[in-house]
Amino acid sequence: MTSPDILDLDFDAHLDVVRRLTDEELIPGEAEMTDLGEVPPRLVERLVACGLFGITLPRSWGGLGWTMEQQVRLTFEFTRASPVYRSRFSTTIGLCSQILLDHGTDEQRDRYLPDMATGRCVTSFALTEPGAGSDATAVATTAVRDGEQYVIDGHKRFITNGAWADLLIVFARTGEGFSAILVPADTEGVTATLPTRMNGHEAGPVAELSFTDARVPTANLIGDEGAGLTLALRGINHARTHVAATAVGSATRLLGEAAEHARTRHQFGRPIAEFGVIEAMLGRSRAELEAARALVLDCARAWDAGSIPWTRIAAAKLVATETANRIADRAVQVLGGDGIVGDHPVGRLWRDVRALSIYEGTTQIHERNLARHLLKTVGDGHPVFDD
Repeated sequence: MTSPDILDLDFDAHLDVVRRLTDEELIPGEAEMTDLGEVPPRLVERLVACGLFGITLPRSWGGLGWTMEQQVRLTFEFTRASPVYRSRFSTTIGLCSQILLDHGTDEQRDRYLPDMATGRCVTSFALTEPGAGSDATAVATTAVRDGEQYVIDGHKRFITNGAWADLLIVFARTGEGFSAILVPADTEGVTATLPTRMNGHEAGPVAELSFTDARVPTANLIGDEGAGLTLALRGINHARTHVAATAVGSATRLLGEAAEHARTRHQFGRPIAEFGVIEAMLGRSRAELEAARALVLDCARAWDAGSIPWTRIAAAKLVATETANRIADRAVQVLGGDGIVGDHPVGRLWRDVRALSIYEGTTQIHERNLARHLLKTVGDGHPVFDD
């Protein structure tokens, strides 16, 4: 449960709580988490108590009701620790809660949103399949009506929190199009398996989900049949904004670690920070990080102005994640052998941030979509930017 004291805090006070949680508990707990292979239960409880499962939901549903800019600023802080912590609640706060908030029935919202906001119900977004990744419309999982039930058969992969979820939002073909259906994770015929190896995010492995004659009531349909793509994009655009903020938070940590190493590592009788080539890497990284941070905040403010600014979301996600990857690579270079061998957090974070350019839309998908929008709208006096 969210601590009652958290609900009484204004945003700045909550931000300070999360900053201290990150510095005093999450970062020191990274080694334990890696050894355990998952976020330790005691730290999951701390994430819950500090209200992080409820940052995106209104207070009427038990959440904290923060704006998108405030959500982003919180994300900058808690993702200075391993992004695996965020993954433990990311599917609840973005992909799943926002779909229910905007498109669920009153009964669905009443039943699930309060428990999602307070960490009692972990949710997972089951869209990706062996043949459906960037092309979400290629979903092959089926949901066939049988009286007042859907019978679901199919296979999902790369599902964040799939092994820990209490509730799944499953995207399945229901005739001409595909739909979003609520499936309790303990439904007979639903099984989850974890990969034997993760190249990054080792303590937050994604799951494969199998559905064999899994039956749920037709009342578990979210929105209309065939509206799956519209619903998916609602959650995905929210999640993309948070992924962009995650990239900024991770890059901030990486740059700090690299600078500290450069300050304390001596070669040729002086700190390596005094060598021009090291200064250049650190300085360029600082400038690129400032630019990415500003873009993500600008994107969040556009959300708060009342619309979903999908082109700016795509740009922020692309720029922030690619920036994080460049800074991670430079951080490893600054550390030298210590970045490759041993337990220094830079080596682990380097692997972790690489995934950010892949999920919630690959860099190449965002490049394509931004180019197509530009070519369709520019010309005949229409500006590149409309604000």
